[in-house]
Amino acid sequence: MEPRAHSQQEAATTSSMQKAESIASELNDALRYGQREKVLELLENGADVNSKVESGWTPLHSAVQSGDKEMVQLLLAKGAHPHARKDNGGTVFIEAAMVGNVELLELLFDYGFNINDSDNNGFTAFMEAAWYGMEDALRFLHSKGADVNLQRTASEEKKKLNKGGKTALMDACLGGYFSVVKTLIQEMGADVNICDNEGRNALIHTLKDCERGKSESDVFEIGRFLLDCGVDVSCKDEAGKTALILAVQRKNTSLVKALLDKDVINIDDAGEDGQTALMVAVEKSAYDIAEMLCEKGARTDVGDLIAVANRNRATEMARLLQKYNARFVSTKPDNWEPKSKCWRRQLQSLHDKYRPMIGKLKVFVHASQRILSTSQGNIYLGLYDGMEVAVWANRHAKGIEEKAFLDQCGSCEHLLKLFQSEQEKGCMYLCFALWEKNLEEHLQDPDDQKDYKGIMKMIFQAVRELHSLGFAHQALHPKNFLLDLGGKIYLADFDGTRKLTEGKTELINKDLENLSKLMLYVLTGGRKPLNEVSTEDMASGSMDYEEALDLIDSLASHDERGLEGLSEHPYFWSKQKKFNMLKNIWNKIKDLPRNDKKDAFGTLNAGKSIPYPNWTKQVDQEILKIMTYRSNGKFYSTKITDLLRFIRNLDEHPDERISEIAGDYAEYFLKLYPKLTIFAYNRLRRHPRYSHYIDILDPSA
Repeated sequence: MEPRAHSQQEAATTSSMQKAESIASELNDALRYGQREKVLELLENGADVNSKVESGWTPLHSAVQSGDKEMVQLLLAKGAHPHARKDNGGTVFIEAAMVGNVELLELLFDYGFNINDSDNNGFTAFMEAAWYGMEDALRFLHSKGADVNLQRTASEEKKKLNKGGKTALMDACLGGYFSVVKTLIQEMGADVNICDNEGRNALIHTLKDCERGKSESDVFEIGRFLLDCGVDVSCKDEAGKTALILAVQRKNTSLVKALLDKDVINIDDAGEDGQTALMVAVEKSAYDIAEMLCEKGARTDVGDLIAVANRNRATEMARLLQKYNARFVSTKPDNWEPKSKCWRRQLQSLHDKYRPMIGKLKVFVHASQRILSTSQGNIYLGLYDGMEVAVWANRHAKGIEEKAFLDQCGSCEHLLKLFQSEQEKGCMYLCFALWEKNLEEHLQDPDDQKDYKGIMKMIFQAVRELHSLGFAHQALHPKNFLLDLGGKIYLADFDGTRKLTEGKTELINKDLENLSKLMLYVLTGGRKPLNEVSTEDMASGSMDYEEALDLIDSLASHDERGLEGLSEHPYFWSKQKKFNMLKNIWNKIKDLPRNDKKDAFGTLNAGKSIPYPNWTKQVDQEILKIMTYRSNGKFYSTKITDLLRFIRNLDEHPDERISEIAGDYAEYFLKLYPKLTIFAYNRLRRHPRYSHYIDILDPSA
């Protein structure tokens, strides 16, 4: 094609596209502004009923937004795609919920929409109806099966920033829609104590500012209603501020009073900035609130309260504070240094800022100090009488139950042990010696030195200890094994997965199966997720490879030896113990009576699964020649028993020439014949007369 003709074609294509975009824009505008005649005209002239304009809006989206049912029906009849999405993933069904048009919701629902479908930001139709206070739409959606307690999903990137997790109730509370809040809770069963990914519940969202604005009377009505419904008043916002502090910030005197009437309120709690409710009241010159707080016993020795009142020229406030003995106590941080490497920054922050003490415990129950989230409560950093601890915050009843179990673990070496505990206002704080990381993090850290056999020894002992207490774990995930600064491993159960094992063999077997998978995960360095790892991922070059495979298989098959017996498996032996066992077998056999010796030979030599049928060709021929000469020319056969005799003779009668070739005898033979140890071990342990041949003390222990 000539260059000029090509240019003319491009220009024509561009012009055609611009015209189509212009028509699409006209069609959407006509639908939004209710210009029916123009809509009909554009459609008659061939306007694309599925065209998209800025942000992915289709004509159907625009018709739904305008609430024009007839136009929606017309567009659908003309072939409009009901499931088309905007750039943000929003459907026309979600759009109908936003405008609260029940007729359109009914019409569109018949086109097969998933009632709990969401846009790219996790908003469902039900959430959008709550966000905009559309009560009738909420009732319709609920009648069709909308999940009232569904939480907003978030991308992995947003989850790392603690985004997402909000519910429709939180949206209604944030918007200040008291009637909607009542409907969600009383008629639909909304849970008032669900928290979003930043740990904020419905009460916290009630106290947050909203772009649509809300009156303080709405905030009070919703807040009081939530209190009557049993909402947790200890929740904090993203800056660590309690509901009480937020209510003081808003100068909502009525709600402050309602909160103070709750005995479980910690009046001296502080946000991340270290400010208490009284400090905020003084800063805002809220005299009535400050007086209530002082009457309820708020501390007046935190912060320079009188100086703040004087700076604000609040003479009456200053007199009030003097009445309650306000004084300034300097809190200059000392030269304290955390021992922990992993949690250094957070611990330093906790140490330096004011926190109300719970007995001897200093803790800030907030996302900035959280080190682990579990289904049974979160784990936070803490300082107990100056010692760095991990703090598990539990409801009182749950805390008592967990403390009773943890007290049993006191004598166990590798079960997480309780260090101390404190109680306050319906909450129990269980304190543990602080760990640095979990097993998953340890394996995936390229800077950490790995001792895989040492790790497995500690894991086996931890599970044995738990079984000895009469419990099975049921969730032996690498995240549940915790490492301290010295690399010692402890098994934890913060999700309450353990089960009593009495009379339930299947629970023990499940732990053995999980342990088999976990062993694979450890020996492959955690390179693959736990549920994806297989024996094919194991490197076959290690000296313990064959023993590891046998142990993994024994665990998975619920071996009759159980965890106690398998803890003595050759995988855990030193190389010298393995070598000594091989020598010991021949020493025992050679002293047997003739018939017994024949029987022992048959046990080791019979069958098709004999490894190394040509072992004499694998050994260094110079070594074989020397040993044959030293045996007065008596040749070694290819039988396994002769290989064992060869190993025993070489070690019992060392030769400098052989040592120069082989080096360390144990290492030489275990590398040359890696399957020999586990073969001989299994053949003999299954024989009632020869099983004791494998009982060898470990010289390296």
